[in-house]
Amino acid sequence: MTRKSESRVRAGAYASVGATLLLAACLGVEAAQAQAIMRTPTISVPSRTPTINPSVAARVNPGVAARVVNVARGPRPITTIPRTSARLGLTPVLPYARYSPNLYPACTAPYRDADGECLAQPNAGGGSGKVAKKSVGKGRGNAMPVAVNLRAFANEFVAEIDGTLSPTEADELARRHGLTRVASENFPLIGATFGLFRIADGRPSETVRREFAADGSVRSVQSNFRYVLQDQKASVPTEGDPAQYALAKLRLPQAHTLAHGANVTVAVIDSGIDARHPELAHSVADNFDALGSAEGPHVHGTGIAGVIAAHARLMGSAPEARIIAIRAFGGSAGAAESSSYIILRSLNYAAEHGAQIVNMSFAGPKDAVIERAIAATAARGLVLIAAAGNAGAKSPPLYPAANPNVIAVSATDQQDKLFSASNRGNYIALAAPGVDIFLPAPDGKYQMTSGTSFSAAYVSGVAALLLERNSALKPEALRMTLAKTARDLGSPGRDDLFGDGEADAFAAVLAVPADGATPVAAAPGTTKREDAETRRGEPGIRAIEQPSLSSTDDKATISQVDRPASR
Repeated sequence: MTRKSESRVRAGAYASVGATLLLAACLGVEAAQAQAIMRTPTISVPSRTPTINPSVAARVNPGVAARVVNVARGPRPITTIPRTSARLGLTPVLPYARYSPNLYPACTAPYRDADGECLAQPNAGGGSGKVAKKSVGKGRGNAMPVAVNLRAFANEFVAEIDGTLSPTEADELARRHGLTRVASENFPLIGATFGLFRIADGRPSETVRREFAADGSVRSVQSNFRYVLQDQKASVPTEGDPAQYALAKLRLPQAHTLAHGANVTVAVIDSGIDARHPELAHSVADNFDALGSAEGPHVHGTGIAGVIAAHARLMGSAPEARIIAIRAFGGSAGAAESSSYIILRSLNYAAEHGAQIVNMSFAGPKDAVIERAIAATAARGLVLIAAAGNAGAKSPPLYPAANPNVIAVSATDQQDKLFSASNRGNYIALAAPGVDIFLPAPDGKYQMTSGTSFSAAYVSGVAALLLERNSALKPEALRMTLAKTARDLGSPGRDDLFGDGEADAFAAVLAVPADGATPVAAAPGTTKREDAETRRGEPGIRAIEQPSLSSTDDKATISQVDRPASR
């Protein structure tokens, strides 16, 4: 081999070795990066999170499979919840929106603050954005999702404004702050004028809110909070007349030998009611559409009215009660939701049109405007009853049930077990059947459904029986009667699952003397299980003292006091 050829071979060998070393080095770097990516922590996302349907509003799909998010690649783009624009004018139309009836707000307990607000934004893939810790090593870090308030409608405010402003002046007030006035009106219930305003120019809501609140014509500003009905998805409407186990549990047939709810008016703040259903014939005495919509009857509202007043093939808890049908929840099928402004309109109507009982089978966050309206409604002597909520054991208190002026009702099943989705807490007053309840549905059909919605409606009907029995019964005395005559469930005594126990309509009616009568014998009034088997049979007899309500600290007695004749 010549020296020139040997030189070429040596150069080629060096080049081959160099290329091999370079390739190995490159592979080593890539392997290190891959290991780093694989070691990056991932988040196992809860399954009960909403997916976004751009054609309507937020849809919560409890069946969405868990999705693992690779944090090293950063968060997915944030998707805001679209909302159909309400038409302008004095009567806003709330859009129809689907929701998960067993989840409010749309995140699980670890992702909520003390008031129930969701702390992190669900991503577009259906995952919940729990904030991950920052990466310890170098390279790609974990990006934090942006927090969003899922409890309220985006870019909307409910504001108390100067009541002397004309509509034109209110519109000018809104324009000065880059807002559109969707609606405004005076509410005699709370002696104030409130308006619903929407951001018109895309500015950040907190900036607009601060500026708007500083205007001299504005008294207060808050978010327009979201409320949802508290039922499980109903089965396909069917025909039939199965046994209603709730009747025996509440001892309604016995109670109906003494009262049927005649001449008692119950306001049902809910979705649309099918007043033409045979079960509700002649039951709906008044209608008010707080949405200003033209929607037809809805499965939830029709079912709630049926729990109270059914009187054909089925039996409601107060079959002769008068219903004020207040549509506050939009949607023609499936599910619906409402807002602070619409609930305020509904409570105002109920108080101004002779309601004695208000049934609220919905839940939402603590809301200053609604708390104010609830207090004013209670001050007028109305009995307020609400669903405890279907957000489960780890949920924070939901409202209006957690308001102290409201009787909060949890749900039980045919075996007297607590409905698994029912809220718990020291604000629970009573329990009532709420699982697999057979009810009327629109178009003359029937449905089988579950939820604390229906438990609350049963108690509203029982309250109507008591008011028929004695129209002078004050709300606090009525509440005490229900508590003292309830059948104890769970651990002995009052607890956070069943409150004072499951309502007993017969014992409660017996405990209240008829109008103009002297105190009469009543069923055992203890809420403790001193003799549970005896309580399940016919009641024993004991006298009930009737002291003045001024001694309300003594919860061991039931009292009746004067009530305005108009009630």
